Amino acid sequence: MMKKVQSLGRSLMLPVAVLPAAAILAGVGNWIDRIWEGNAAGAFLLSAGTAILDHLGILFAVGIAIGLSKDKHGAAALSGLVGYLVITQLLSTDVVADLQGTGIENVNAAFENSDNVFIGIITGIVTAAMYNRFSEVKLHSALSFFSGKRLAPIMSAAAMVAVAGVMFFVWPVVYTWLVALGTGISNLGATGAGLYGFFNRLLIPTGLHHALNSVFWFDVAGINDIGRFLASEGIQGITGRYQAGFFPIMMFGLPAAALAMYHTADTARKKQAASLLMALAFTSFFTGVTEPLEFSFMFLAPLLYVVHAALTGFSLFIAASFEWTSGFGFSAGFLDYVLSFTNPIASQPYMLLLQGLFFAVLYYVIFRFLIVKLNLKTPGRDEAALEGQEESVQDTTTEDDHHATMAASIYSGLGGVENVDSIDYCTTRLRVEVKDMDNVNQDRIKATGVPGVNVVGKHSIQVIVGTDVQFVADEVNRLREKE
Repeated sequence: MMKKVQSLGRSLMLPVAVLPAAAILAGVGNWIDRIWEGNAAGAFLLSAGTAILDHLGILFAVGIAIGLSKDKHGAAALSGLVGYLVITQLLSTDVVADLQGTGIENVNAAFENSDNVFIGIITGIVTAAMYNRFSEVKLHSALSFFSGKRLAPIMSAAAMVAVAGVMFFVWPVVYTWLVALGTGISNLGATGAGLYGFFNRLLIPTGLHHALNSVFWFDVAGINDIGRFLASEGIQGITGRYQAGFFPIMMFGLPAAALAMYHTADTARKKQAASLLMALAFTSFFTGVTEPLEFSFMFLAPLLYVVHAALTGFSLFIAASFEWTSGFGFSAGFLDYVLSFTNPIASQPYMLLLQGLFFAVLYYVIFRFLIVKLNLKTPGRDEAALEGQEESVQDTTTEDDHHATMAASIYSGLGGVENVDSIDYCTTRLRVEVKDMDNVNQDRIKATGVPGVNVVGKHSIQVIVGTDVQFVADEVNRLREKE
């Protein structure tokens, strides 16, 4: 079950990766419109951005269908699209009203919101299963044209008709539960935001934080008051409280933690620690991608990671308490922060800079104190954590050589063709299924300079590479093809 949930979390990253484009388009459009009100270029770009943001459900349906399919073929995407069109049409208010023999005004409110991310996720899961089951089925020669991958979208449509029949009765109940969940968390106010931030970080090692995020960021639970913002009435949304507090952590707190780890590194290893930690700190600050930095100390010093999770919750609590709201399209890095200033419903986002400076000091002092006082093993204080780091940087001359060399060492450390069953990747991690975990040489993998290795099951292991993980994965797959 954990493996399947992790696969779903990985698949969510494909549609999420589209969001920065939408955020940039909408952000620039808003910025132009603020300077030149009524400008056609601003309206054009804003419309382009909202075209993506207004159709997240279909993006998730298609993205998850591809991500969960066994060979990532385009027919899986088509299956997801077909399935989504079928179920959203069958659950539309017009169709439901006809089936119930009543007027549209009497249809349950749940069916007014059937075109959403939750339905998209369900569709992606079901249609991926249909693709995996039927994409290689051979029909009788008279129907052979519809065999194989052509059969998958057809069976997906049939499956979604059945799902729509079930959802006709179940969806109003599920929708009510989700709204109750969202309302319950929302009613906790700043405390709810703090709890969300804490558990968001705690779930990072498992990759299940994406499921939690979908409740608060993609309107799964019906708490997207930002989406229902009415500028004409001056109604201020609060959903930004589940995002704003991340900016001080990603842009200031974690880079300060990296600085503390560098300053407490052994003198002989400071150069190696700097080459790792400073690069990861800049990634966190500029893009908001924190996993490489977090994994660099997560398993070496678990106490520090729990402290980090608590401080994240504290940051969200503070931002929510003062009603400083600011959203992001990808992650809480510098790029998204700049774009947030053009968001009409951002509330005092500049205060997040002051909060960030406070958290930079807090992180640095707490991390440095705990590392020194408890003699915690962090990069630069643990020989294995940096073993091979300097060699991996110096022995390569180009990025392609670097990725190829790293991939070869990682693949060898995983046990090669005799031990690796499958390999995939998400935003920052290689996700690998192996036959025997005892044949995995973690020290050899860590010697490539990767931030961390995470064993998540009897046969499942993750190698945290960083934002260039795709290129390492491509090189590993080339090695597998040669064998």
